[in-house]
Amino acid sequence: VELSGSRKFKVAIRHVAPVSLQDLRMVMAGCPAGIPSQALQLLDIVLRDMVLAERNDMGYVAFGRSYFSPGLGSRELDKGIFAWKGFYQSCRVTQQGLSLNIDMSSTAFIEPGRVLNFVEKAIGRRITNAITVGYFLNNYGNELMRTLKGVKVEVTHRGNLRKKYRIAGFTEQSADVQTFTSSDGIKTVKEYFNKKYNLKLAFGYLPCLQVGSKERPNYLPMELCNIVPGQRYKNRLSPTQVSNLINITNDRPCDRESSIRQTVSSNQYNSTERADEFGIEVDSYPTTLKARVLKAPMLKYHDSGRVRVCTPEDGAWNMKDKKVVNGATIKSWACVNLCEGLDNRVVEAFCLQLVRTSKITGLDFANVSLPILKADPHNVKTDLPMRYQEACSWSRDNKIDLLLVVMTDDKNNASLYGDVKRICETEIGVLSQCCRAKQVYKERNVQYCANVALKINAKAGGRNSVFLNVEASLPVVSKSPTIIFGADVTHPGSFDESTPSIASVVASADWPEVTKYNSVVRMQASRKEIIQDLDSIVRELLNAFKRDSKMEPKQLIFYRDGVSEGQFQQVVESEIPEIEKAWKSLYAGKPRITFIVVQKRHHTRLFPNNYNDPRGMDGTGNVRPGTVVDTVICHPREFDFFLCSQAGIKGTSRPSHYHVLRDDNNFTADQLQSVTNNLCYLYTSCTRSVSIPPPVYYAHKLAFRARFYLTQVPVAGGDPGAAKFQWVLPEIKEEVKKSMFFC
Repeated sequence: VELSGSRKFKVAIRHVAPVSLQDLRMVMAGCPAGIPSQALQLLDIVLRDMVLAERNDMGYVAFGRSYFSPGLGSRELDKGIFAWKGFYQSCRVTQQGLSLNIDMSSTAFIEPGRVLNFVEKAIGRRITNAITVGYFLNNYGNELMRTLKGVKVEVTHRGNLRKKYRIAGFTEQSADVQTFTSSDGIKTVKEYFNKKYNLKLAFGYLPCLQVGSKERPNYLPMELCNIVPGQRYKNRLSPTQVSNLINITNDRPCDRESSIRQTVSSNQYNSTERADEFGIEVDSYPTTLKARVLKAPMLKYHDSGRVRVCTPEDGAWNMKDKKVVNGATIKSWACVNLCEGLDNRVVEAFCLQLVRTSKITGLDFANVSLPILKADPHNVKTDLPMRYQEACSWSRDNKIDLLLVVMTDDKNNASLYGDVKRICETEIGVLSQCCRAKQVYKERNVQYCANVALKINAKAGGRNSVFLNVEASLPVVSKSPTIIFGADVTHPGSFDESTPSIASVVASADWPEVTKYNSVVRMQASRKEIIQDLDSIVRELLNAFKRDSKMEPKQLIFYRDGVSEGQFQQVVESEIPEIEKAWKSLYAGKPRITFIVVQKRHHTRLFPNNYNDPRGMDGTGNVRPGTVVDTVICHPREFDFFLCSQAGIKGTSRPSHYHVLRDDNNFTADQLQSVTNNLCYLYTSCTRSVSIPPPVYYAHKLAFRARFYLTQVPVAGGDPGAAKFQWVLPEIKEEVKKSMFFC
């Protein structure tokens, strides 16, 4: 292949292996063989070529199995990051045969164009010569480089030769003074571009982009670089960006279904050359199937309330005339105000309302006895422990049970929230409840206070509600002491290869109610999905179950989040044996394990068959909570099902996909679906059914909470070239760890 100029490349095409579609036909015919991943991969490649090569009028940019184009819709999220709309497609083997899974999708892209324009959007101000290189790097350097590192840019000073580079960093000096050695000797970047290209830099006071390696650095002035179009933003979005992305993607079910149909129609799969060559024909109509709607469980509240029994409707209920079934006791507590412009008298009025509402809700909540404490949000690491000690000194027992913290409404205050939680849970050792300033401002904010009271009650050891009929709500589980686990692993951002992953596991502490949970969180190697040292984690939680429930478990249910289908075998070979090992170290006999993988990140959507029939949908146009599907679109042989346990709030509901990898407890499909659905009504933080069982939800929240705890500490000695810092996950204080502080 000869490219422009004198550069030539030799391209070698080598035959690797034949891929037979006969294996797929055998699986679809019911033969007990594994699904041939190579054959599915081949079909995905063919379909990809149909979209990108033959039907690419939209200029799609492909990432994995997803295809995006600004022509389908593009909206700015914040600070130069845009959301592009697109679609996802993948071949799957299901009970109905070979299926094409299509769904609408959106993801974040970096705005193309001048680097300086992007920088101005990202820092929120115009660039002028009043900005020194030191000021620029100190105030914006780290945040900008988190976004720009690895981003591809092209130069604009060489005419039609738009050479491309990847950004590695910023120079520490400005282009005016940054030097390098050229064939003509040592020159500044400014001098080089002036002499070689007759260019006078207008922004020479800014640092350059470093686009080379440490050994062979290469400096480019920012003003001569453009960001190449079509680059996905791979870092974690800010809270503002997440909020805007949700608003962009929350299409109503009828609109989403219409977009999917339109995508299939416009792709015209059946009229492509590849369809003829491979004999592929795609049905343009979505799959129609029958689903069941599971009944919501009846919930029991305290007998002293006017309403003692509640049956949720469309996945929701409220606390009107109800008292929590077991109210916690808060003997002494304090409130810290972190809002600089919020008067303490307003905060005190809110605290009085919270006490009144908590008592009505059934908590034994002490009246406000301590003055509202002010703390500096910019110095919370010092101020918060001091305010806590001050509150303890005023308390009768020299300790407090709860610290209420009022925070600003800034969506991007995750760092402050993380500092508060880390200090309270790993340094001070006190339960905390954060409240937003905008809620504190509202007069008689009873509904919000009731929700806060439910969270406080669960954290402080109370129970909000239980099943009225445990035997009916938890079949199999209610027959024999059962411990229910939830586990998740969270990973750092895409370009972060050094920050550890966090594994968290929670497990029920009571039976048969299954409302309280103990927890363990561990740091592990970056990007390792398989939980390390799981046997010691499970052993700790088994001992905690015996301590709290005063009984030994006879069977075990393990809900595992965050595992892809390609990792199922690893989980079966690595994690399940660790669970068995922990069990056998404490009890005689083989454990009865039901191991279920919970998946939320998939692209299967369930839509009502008739949007004019209210019986088949909730008020948002989504399928009703409790909708379960275990035929047609499920695995041809394995035990899996889709369950939409939650009511729709905004957009299109996503059902959770459950894969049962092992079932020693011999659940029927109906029994396991019922247990899973009913557990979703016992999430402590709200009076709604949630999309995944509480132990999974809690494990997910705890893993993200623990990311706030991570710190780097210096390492003494070691090799000169070795890292000088290491990651540490501080221990959670024992008085906090025994509670559901994470809910």
